[in-house]
Amino acid sequence: MKFVFAIPHLLRLKATVQPWEAGVTGADQTRMVKRADELGYDMISTPEHFIIPNEHLDLSGPHYFHAAAAQAYFAGATQRILINSSVAILPLQHPVVTAKALATIDWLSSGRAIATFGVGWLEKEFEILGVPFRERGRMADEYLAAIIELWTSDAPCFEGEYVAFRDVAFEPKPVQKPHLPIWIGGDSDAALKRAARFASGWWPFLTPAEEIAARIDFIKSQPNFRGGSFEVMYGLQTSRVGEGHVVRKNPQDSAPMSAQEIVDGLNRLRERGVTMSSVPIPPVKDVDAYLDYAQWVIEEIKPRVQ
Repeated sequence: MKFVFAIPHLLRLKATVQPWEAGVTGADQTRMVKRADELGYDMISTPEHFIIPNEHLDLSGPHYFHAAAAQAYFAGATQRILINSSVAILPLQHPVVTAKALATIDWLSSGRAIATFGVGWLEKEFEILGVPFRERGRMADEYLAAIIELWTSDAPCFEGEYVAFRDVAFEPKPVQKPHLPIWIGGDSDAALKRAARFASGWWPFLTPAEEIAARIDFIKSQPNFRGGSFEVMYGLQTSRVGEGHVVRKNPQDSAPMSAQEIVDGLNRLRERGVTMSSVPIPPVKDVDAYLDYAQWVIEEIKPRVQ
């Protein structure tokens, strides 16, 4: 099992946030990712929204980064840890721009970038940015094909409904070959079929833990499944957040998990096909307490689930 370090104040979801997290600064986050790198965490990830309509503020909060910009910064602050997005909203940016940003991060970080893409769910955000919400699935499939063409071809050429290019050059190519890993975030059949076709990893959000194994089988049963190793990320607190960021389980009502409960939970996930997870931090008072607990997880928990 690989371990993901959750960075406080990348977002402020009502379902997961602790009161002190809103005061976490960029300098705090820099210190935390450096420490996560030192401790041996395997990955960090950055969520993304570009703009939040007021009617969603109560559940979703206003605070989000541009995923690739944050990935680039965190890559520059660290040495070995993998830098993912979770999720980058694929249809909301031109694929050439997305391909360039991620190839740049992968090249500069010596091959530590991953991209978890989703099609998005917040219709008003699409409306504000002038992107057709009902076409986002078709756009995502085409964008993924175009991005891979740019990353892998010495003479990139693509002709689609939403993007086209020919007689162009594109460098730097990603350091990782054939290209940096693509994961798909989401739970629908369409998302899983997209993962089978394009991806080497899946990040579910709404799928119950007991259904993970069956959904992995669904991905691998698709005729265009790419084969090879396949990562699945599922955190122990995933069940706290529902569709539209609704609160399924109030974090303030949950007692801290014991070491054995954490180990048992992670081992159950591993048996279901999960390869990466994160451990929810119990109520703490500040960044230092957060980092102390994160160190405890690596020293006491990780060796018992490998």
